[in-house]
Amino acid sequence: MRAVVTGGTRGIGFHVAMELRRQGYAVTVVGRDPDHGEAAVGAIGGDTRFLRADLSSLDEVRALGARLAGEGPLRLLVNNVGGMWSTRWETVDGIEAAFALNHLSPTVLTDALIDALKAGAPSRIIEVSSSSITVVDGSPTYTEVEEGGEYYGMAVTGRAKLAHLAHALDLAERLSGSGISVFVVDPLGPAAAATPNAAAMTPEILPPALRGLWDEIQRGLRPAAEGARPIVAAATDPAFDGATGLVLGPDGAPSKDLLQFLTPEISASVRALTRRVLAQQHSPERSGTPTAQQC
Repeated sequence: MRAVVTGGTRGIGFHVAMELRRQGYAVTVVGRDPDHGEAAVGAIGGDTRFLRADLSSLDEVRALGARLAGEGPLRLLVNNVGGMWSTRWETVDGIEAAFALNHLSPTVLTDALIDALKAGAPSRIIEVSSSSITVVDGSPTYTEVEEGGEYYGMAVTGRAKLAHLAHALDLAERLSGSGISVFVVDPLGPAAAATPNAAAMTPEILPPALRGLWDEIQRGLRPAAEGARPIVAAATDPAFDGATGLVLGPDGAPSKDLLQFLTPEISASVRALTRRVLAQQHSPERSGTPTAQQC
């Protein structure tokens, strides 16, 4: 059984990959840093392997997807890649990074692997979400990649995660009857995981009204391994055989906590924006490639 875990060299993704290997999967962990990849593969053991790809670059995502698709049937795809930053930055494609990594990148990779997942059916796609969705102000719009105004990393990431939640539920409906199940997981609810990404955050990631909670948030950080448990449940629990389109909470059970932020209007606008942005990335009129600066 083949499984792919993006962002799998450290943090939650590493623990997901380790548990999947224990359950008999041949795991491919995807990440950007070869040293982290080598360390992860050594720790996980077995026939685990590392593939290097900078998933902030859509060209690298497409190349990774083509390579993995060419290797045959796939049983499991865990889209764990993502991120949250205190300072705004753009990817090499000139796209705001949180939207690119939390939504566009897993969308493109998944599309490239649909045939491989059908060949490996019954198979599952796991989309790792976040309770950052709950700090998005009002009803966000998706006419453009960015809404404008002040940049607060948690709110921007929440908006991107909400977009991907809408996409994942659309995908589940589209793939109904194909043998591919799609699940979304909010691994820690209102808590955050003690990951390298979290260690790089500063209070400026929060809207000003929430910055007084910074110390409380830091004290409440949970071990990354804890966040892996509901993801592994979504990936492997036979109780979900034949199901699709579920959002699971930290206890690994179906939850409506994130669904309350989603409306038909948001889903429709996400659908249109995603198509437009990805079409522009393929456009022959594209000129120049801005340099990304990651914090």
